[in-house]
Amino acid sequence: MLAKITIADYMTTRLVSLQEQSDVLEAIKILLDNKITSAPVFNIEKQLVGIFSEKDGMKVILDSMYNQGMSGKVAEYMSSDTVSVNANASVIDLAQKFNSSSVRAYPVFEGNDLIGIISRTDVLKALVSIR
Repeated sequence: MLAKITIADYMTTRLVSLQEQSDVLEAIKILLDNKITSAPVFNIEKQLVGIFSEKDGMKVILDSMYNQGMSGKVAEYMSSDTVSVNANASVIDLAQKFNSSSVRAYPVFEGNDLIGIISRTDVLKALVSIR
């Protein structure tokens, strides 16, 4: 029963996304304004090319302290080695994956389409609700 609860049942479908050429300070503001920890990053062809997270934002701020200026593009700071998950995968399996990883959110795909994002918080909500 528990293994049949899927990622799609708990993922966030209202995506806040960024462009790889977006200003990095604006990207930080978008994360803060939307109270999210990360956002998928797309290139001009609308392909997923990375994830920009609060951790990346902190790197921007720290770098600016040494360089006396805060500028750059999202592509310079984002994580480009993103791992995605399938919408039909088990939320229990994903909980185990989160438990052994430092990743805080995964893009969720159905086939070739990005349909959501799932965070540790989403998975925790799922685990509490099924208990």
